[in-house]
Amino acid sequence: MQWIEKYRPKRIQGIIGQKQAAEKVKAFVQSSQIDDRPNRKDALVLYGPPGTGKTTLAYVIANETNSELFELNASDLRNKKRLQEVLRPAIKQQSLTKKGKIILVDEADGITGTDRGGMKELIRLIDNAPCPVIVTANDYWSKKMAPLRKKTERVELKEIDYKTIKGLLIDILKKENKFIDNQILTQIAVKARGDLRAAINDLQTAASMKEPSAADFNERNKETDIFNALKKVFKMPPKKEILGVFDSVNMPIDEIILWVEKNIPKEYSGKDLERAYDVLSKVDLFKGRIYKQQYWRFLVYENALLTYGISASKSSSKNRYGFTPYKKPSRILKIWMNNQRTIKKKSIADKYAKYCHIGRKRALNEFPVIKQVVVSNPKIAEELKLTDEEKEYIKSFVDVQ
Repeated sequence: MQWIEKYRPKRIQGIIGQKQAAEKVKAFVQSSQIDDRPNRKDALVLYGPPGTGKTTLAYVIANETNSELFELNASDLRNKKRLQEVLRPAIKQQSLTKKGKIILVDEADGITGTDRGGMKELIRLIDNAPCPVIVTANDYWSKKMAPLRKKTERVELKEIDYKTIKGLLIDILKKENKFIDNQILTQIAVKARGDLRAAINDLQTAASMKEPSAADFNERNKETDIFNALKKVFKMPPKKEILGVFDSVNMPIDEIILWVEKNIPKEYSGKDLERAYDVLSKVDLFKGRIYKQQYWRFLVYENALLTYGISASKSSSKNRYGFTPYKKPSRILKIWMNNQRTIKKKSIADKYAKYCHIGRKRALNEFPVIKQVVVSNPKIAEELKLTDEEKEYIKSFVDVQ
């Protein structure tokens, strides 16, 4: 039996590193089961990196509240029809043995942009659910999750500290009557990067080997959401490790710059604020040189200023503590995203105009036709030498229509 299943906790007492989140989820479920207000929220989103215990926590809370849990994986709910066929009967069906019922929709960010009506139908069903709904997601702040954020409460599960992970690994070894060198245990815990599931799997692999020291445990390559990345830049002292903080954020660098610009005043004041904006102005200067002169080697300086430079602008260590609610640069971001769409549209029109020997103005006027033509035959996109981003723009534009 896999150790990850064998030692999966059944009660809140067995949850490590997420006790506060567990209590919040339990309180939500209990209040939902007795609260019949028409405006109450019937869904809660558990979000955080893989391996932090989101699904496990849902099962634990079901046990704690004597509730039947019906699990759905959002990757299987590909469209509105599928959601109606599977989720609707599950919500309406009465439990025979348990006091209450919980619907678990696992990995909601697995509903992709091509799943027509999937997210919309999920929200509609949540609105009509007679029982609490728990939704899990890795990338809670992605664009496609925006409709869900407006309708649900949320609880974040953070990466588990490696020392906490190591303590659990030692307990498991004691129960299995096995021994692994302390240095190897530290290596497993550190390289898991907060992923408890990965650490337990690596531990079981090492314990099955004659020479555990010969095992090569790969460090988990995990994406970081923009909020945690900003926290590291603004809160951590300037160190070499901070240079790569935005590398694992799945977001264009121009968009990251807007996030930094929006939230600098929340973290800096006085001379520190002046220095931070001065550094950010240099980031913009290098960005302009990269785009206009194609000096891509300047990306190194742009990144260094945006991370180490911004962090070093804060003079006092006492200002690196406490919680700061970072905000999305909504207005500026909308302008920027609209400009990006306009740039792609003009770029496609230019290529089409050159290929067909017509003017750009005419190509822009005929753009609705161009979209349909390009989508109808993939070879046309190749002939026009469209980039992957331009192809995706055309595809998303047609999908919306």
